[in-house]
Amino acid sequence: MMPEQERPDPDSTDETSGEETAPERGESPTWSRAVIFGAAALAVLLVGATVGLLIGQSRTGDDEPPTPQAGSVAVGFSQDMSRHHLQAVTMANWAREHSADPEIVQLAFDIASVQQEQVGRMKGWLMLWGQPEEPLGEPMTWMAEPGGHGHGAGGTAVSDDGRMPGMASEEELAELRSLKGEELDVYFLKLMLRHHQGGVDMAQYAYDHSTVQAVRTLAKSMLASQGAEMNTMRGMLAERGSEPLPFP
Repeated sequence: MMPEQERPDPDSTDETSGEETAPERGESPTWSRAVIFGAAALAVLLVGATVGLLIGQSRTGDDEPPTPQAGSVAVGFSQDMSRHHLQAVTMANWAREHSADPEIVQLAFDIASVQQEQVGRMKGWLMLWGQPEEPLGEPMTWMAEPGGHGHGAGGTAVSDDGRMPGMASEEELAELRSLKGEELDVYFLKLMLRHHQGGVDMAQYAYDHSTVQAVRTLAKSMLASQGAEMNTMRGMLAERGSEPLPFP
């Protein structure tokens, strides 16, 4: 019978190779323990987040806010302000592509970027609420006081052709597209300043009356950002020797 071969000592060092043998079984390197613990913590967080989401989706208690319905401030604001914003995006994109003034180009880019993102948010809400992107009736009726019709808190009325306050007419948009140079820059500033002014009542009404916190937060953000832009545009018009259009 062959003699049993002597097993190597796992704690010994191979003197011939100069390499250390693996650590004892059950003793992981420090970095391995850190990775394992980090992964375990991440797994716990993911499980907790998933459970919380499932619980939130299944709750039907009285403390759950109801889904906004047609005619509500949340739905009306999202529908009307989206349409209002999209005209601003159209004007801003035209000015950005046709102006030679870097200051105008930057302002137009900022306005188009911010308002396009806000439109995406509002249209996303409407989809989640099961509401159409366009109002089924006349705009701004969600702002009407009892007995009133289609006007905001500041008394700014919808025009005969259905334009909300501050929105440019088709003739004004055509004139904007026909201009070049400083004439284009000045007319763009005038139209956009009036456009911003026209959206103030809607944003303020939504902030004051909506029961949906996300809508109130967005409306507050609009009031702050567009208020700053209005001051900027007034200054830019003055620098170019011009004045704002009458409003309302």
